[in-house]
Amino acid sequence: MQPDPIFIIASAIAIAVLLASAATHKVRAPARFRKQLGDYQLLPEALVRPVARLIPLLELAIAFALLVPVSRHWAALSAAGLLALYAAAIGINLWRGRRDIDCGCAGPDQAQPLRPVLLLRNSVLVALALLASLAPVARDMTALDAFVTLASAAVALLIYAAADGLAANSPLLLKLIGR
Repeated sequence: MQPDPIFIIASAIAIAVLLASAATHKVRAPARFRKQLGDYQLLPEALVRPVARLIPLLELAIAFALLVPVSRHWAALSAAGLLALYAAAIGINLWRGRRDIDCGCAGPDQAQPLRPVLLLRNSVLVALALLASLAPVARDMTALDAFVTLASAAVALLIYAAADGLAANSPLLLKLIGR
């Protein structure tokens, strides 16, 4: 069964916006991102700088390719792979007991320590990217379909932002209520 194009396009737009936003955070504060990447201790020190330069370019390229129907399938699979790679890096450091490092997820304005909930978040994002990789059922799209597609992508991004904000601030909230 092929999904409706609304689901495919909305998923692609949501993942594209997330990746483009992540890339801009990294470009705005390259030294901070380089430090965050080095803190994961998964790369030899000599590779941290070039990889830190490459990742935002890769995120931007995938984000733009997600918006083009011809390249959407491969871009969505690339996005799923990249998000799974990020989850693996988080998982490895959680397994090592290194919860005190900044995940690099919240951009340059807010630190977010590693927690298992980030693995769940990335799993949902991988699923969304994989949905965007599917071939939709062929049908004509109306103006209403375009509106519903954009509204669906916006709702998905708002849910993501709310969940991510809650996850980022949960240690502060727990401290505030005395737990």
